[in-house]
Amino acid sequence: MRKHLLLPLFSALALAAQAEVKLPAILGDHMVLQQKQANPIWGWDRPGTKVTVTFGPQTKTGVADAQGKWTVKLDPLPASAKPAVMNIRGTNEVKLSNILVGEVWICSGQSNMQWSVSQSYDADLEIATAKFPQIRLISVPQVGTQEPQDDFKGAWAECSPANVGEFSAVGFFFGRTLHQTLDVPVGLIDNAWGGSAAEAWVRRDVLEKDGRFSQLLADWAKREKDLASEAAAKAYATALEAWKKRAAEAKAAKKEFRERAPQSPQQQLSGNHRPANIYNGVLRPTIGYGIKGAIWYQGESNSGRAYEYGYLFPLMIQHWRDEWKQGDFPFYWVQLADYMAEKPEPGDSAWAELRESQTKTQNAIKNGGQAVIIDIGEGRDIHPRNKRDVADRLVRWALAKDYGLKIPYRSPEYQSVEIQGNKAVVTLDTFGSSLYTFDVQEVKGLAICGEDKKWVWATGKLVGTNKIEVSAPSVAKPVAVRYAWSDNPVCNLFSKEGLPVTPFRTDSFELTTKPKQ
Repeated sequence: MRKHLLLPLFSALALAAQAEVKLPAILGDHMVLQQKQANPIWGWDRPGTKVTVTFGPQTKTGVADAQGKWTVKLDPLPASAKPAVMNIRGTNEVKLSNILVGEVWICSGQSNMQWSVSQSYDADLEIATAKFPQIRLISVPQVGTQEPQDDFKGAWAECSPANVGEFSAVGFFFGRTLHQTLDVPVGLIDNAWGGSAAEAWVRRDVLEKDGRFSQLLADWAKREKDLASEAAAKAYATALEAWKKRAAEAKAAKKEFRERAPQSPQQQLSGNHRPANIYNGVLRPTIGYGIKGAIWYQGESNSGRAYEYGYLFPLMIQHWRDEWKQGDFPFYWVQLADYMAEKPEPGDSAWAELRESQTKTQNAIKNGGQAVIIDIGEGRDIHPRNKRDVADRLVRWALAKDYGLKIPYRSPEYQSVEIQGNKAVVTLDTFGSSLYTFDVQEVKGLAICGEDKKWVWATGKLVGTNKIEVSAPSVAKPVAVRYAWSDNPVCNLFSKEGLPVTPFRTDSFELTTKPKQ
């Protein structure tokens, strides 16, 4: 009896001995705090412990709750490139050093955002010249789980030739231009995961409350049940043994063997497509950290469900903003590049439909914008290596909308169409610019159709600064026009500053990716 009474006492003493201030990885040495806004600082300690945070002249106090978590908020700070120290005192004292104050951006999406500096054009020059101690980098590991995570393994570091090579190229080039233009420190949080689907970045209950995702979730519920079954385990074991045999045979024959090993059921359950997996394992541990905004490069994995993306993507953005509790922070994204084989005839395209969903998101949310890169892609590779131009088109949005620079930032977009006999006159919104055709005077990439909805290539010529006259000999009575409407279009229309015209269609024909009822 006495022994059992002593056990709780020993447990309490053990917990007390282990209690100490613990900080999440996102808060650490070398970090950048967001200027001109309140910055949450949080961590864990023994429940009921008073925790004091001191940074410069500020001292803030909080108390660890029943789960041991505490949070304080620093008052808004001006930008500062002078390294500073933060002291956190609770059960023990923690000192964070070399902290700067400036601009902080999340760099997110799938492989094209994850694509590193070392894999991009001019990597040798970019790495050799990356001596920017006022740019700070942190990367979040890829953890897919249905269990909400509070932390991750990682640390802030000063940008240097030694570490920039493996960092997001788009993120780095974006941040470097901000730093050089604004002359303030910049913090970049890279949490991109190659191949990820948008639904994996959203909390599961958010999707469940929206009836538009009922089929998506039902499909996943069935898949989860199947993957957890004994039959799935046996099928994987059989497939793995067969793969090993083929690998051994290739080795014995001294032949190259590139076939990937089959994925285990657990790998699929912890992967980057399962709804909420990335939200829980990657995004959640960073939520609340003071940021200016986010840049996003994703969509390839959702292209087969482009119609759904039209409401999934805006929901995801709003979900992030609701979670962060920083209002409608800026969110800028990259439209899908040109990719795959060039088609000899015009027609439908899932990639074009996804681009349209991305374009429409600009009207569905506040403080959002799209970088068009329909001229940068590579037909044979889903990963364009020219990441500097991608970043430049993103950073134009930020510099113009968030930092007050008077520069062009938005690609021309479709505005209206007027049918004039056998011609269609399309008017574009050029946002104060004018149109320019690259390489040749004729506008390339146009298709036109009549009431039969049979698309043919069309001839286009510029009329004035923002109109295109479109026609084709075989279409006497046109009803609709499309521009750059294919996976990998051949197109040449830009603003005079070199921003490509946004792919568009004037019709409202039903999308091929719309689910059949």
